[in-house]
Amino acid sequence: MFYLIRTPGWVKKVYKNRVWDMNTSGKELFLSFDDGPHPEHTPFVLDELKKYNAKASFFCIGKNVLSYPEIYKRIIEEGHTVGNHTNDHLNGSKTTDASYLANIKLAKQYIDSKLFRPPYGRISGFLVKQLLSPVYGLKTIMWTVLSGDFDVKISKEQCLQNVILNADKGSIVVFHDSEKASERMKYALPKVLEYFAAKGFLFKAISI
Repeated sequence: MFYLIRTPGWVKKVYKNRVWDMNTSGKELFLSFDDGPHPEHTPFVLDELKKYNAKASFFCIGKNVLSYPEIYKRIIEEGHTVGNHTNDHLNGSKTTDASYLANIKLAKQYIDSKLFRPPYGRISGFLVKQLLSPVYGLKTIMWTVLSGDFDVKISKEQCLQNVILNADKGSIVVFHDSEKASERMKYALPKVLEYFAAKGFLFKAISI
């Protein structure tokens, strides 16, 4: 599995109609969580965030919102933002444009948000433009730093280092509140919060 921990500057320039980081002059970090809500892992994340009065962004799968509406409701009630992550975690490079858009539209019935993140980061420029249209009204949110918590081949310590060594002010950091990522996420997230809070960072939700 090949992936870049930190998004290079040239990628941001080539794909500039997507959001890769947040423009801020202060020491602010933008944590995000993909694939929830999950009955065990999302509450863990919410509890940890609360310890630091931290706000974050949750890119939710539509079918999971339907399965766990109370957890989805808690995310919103605690001041976090939500985003559309398709209804069934579709891979944009393995799905027709029509099917992909229909799946996003289905999730949009349950997820009231102007934010969208493509699963696996796979989405064409054509689809990004389609989502920006009034029909969808969705801005594609990518990331500055991948924690790598989804990668079963790395250690939980490496997951932590991926964030600590690469995140800075304005960075959008990706974690996952999912079964696959849980061991690494549950180790790294509390330490990331502690480390950056000690350096005077605030944790903000993505707002476009």
